Amino acid sequence: MSEVLCGDAAEVLKTLPQGSANMCVTSPPYYGLRDYGEENQIGVEQTPQEYIERLVEVFAEVYRVLTDDGTLWLNIGDMYANRTWETVKQKDLMGIPWALAFALRERGWYLRSDIIWHKTNALPEAVKDRPTRCYEHIFLLSKSPKYYYDYKAIQEPIKEVTAARYTRGRSGEAKYSETKMSQGIDRKTDAVTEEKRQYKRKRDVWEVSTNTFRMDEHFAMFPERLIEPCILAGSRPGDTVLDPFFGSGTTGAVAKRFGREYIGIDLNPRYLEKAEMRIAQVIPEKPYGNAADLSDGMTVGGGTI
Repeated sequence: MSEVLCGDAAEVLKTLPQGSANMCVTSPPYYGLRDYGEENQIGVEQTPQEYIERLVEVFAEVYRVLTDDGTLWLNIGDMYANRTWETVKQKDLMGIPWALAFALRERGWYLRSDIIWHKTNALPEAVKDRPTRCYEHIFLLSKSPKYYYDYKAIQEPIKEVTAARYTRGRSGEAKYSETKMSQGIDRKTDAVTEEKRQYKRKRDVWEVSTNTFRMDEHFAMFPERLIEPCILAGSRPGDTVLDPFFGSGTTGAVAKRFGREYIGIDLNPRYLEKAEMRIAQVIPEKPYGNAADLSDGMTVGGGTI
């Protein structure tokens, strides 16, 4: 059963039973970016390390709440230092996404993928001494080496020229013909299936424009198209999707549209009220077009890197 809960993420998560969610997709407040005016909010800590420690505390509870085959899809961006701390100088790129990812890995999470969200309509910046930023990270983490990941649900149609190449096959003089089998190398010695002629596995660079949906007071919302593949690959219909930083309710809206339940947590009661109004208007639909017809779901990992 779907529900939204108001309060501090770490404290509210402690009230949830172990294994009560199948996956988590979330985007916590970024460090030093915005003050939402709420007591005990995350993102306004005195140092970057304090910020990382608070998020680690939250995701320790997420780890407990998830099922054993559950995954965490964590969207987070980096920022530049506007002052000097012990390990960061003013103007340094702070490296917060990777600092958080490594901290979570040290506490038992498996760091499985770094997905790049390429913002196709990124806003220009006034800086003249570095390239303009146009991407953020989505880290895929799991509780164990084997976890639920339905790759077929998010396959993408291949181009006609690629389909023709698969039909021809590869010659023995191809670039990697003498390379031993290893991660990332497949000599395609088996027959090309009909599925391979139509679809390709989803890559780890996702080109998605920034949000077109707007909610008063809340400006930092990730777009629905960004988390659709996360929910489709990380959960089955009827599963429960957790978001401890629910905000405008994007996770709940996508979960409902794809026939999933959801648990949303946020510190701000105004956001939750408006999020519920938004989700109430969502109509469930069949997920992800033709690729979903191939989906059978599976727990994977352990056998490959």
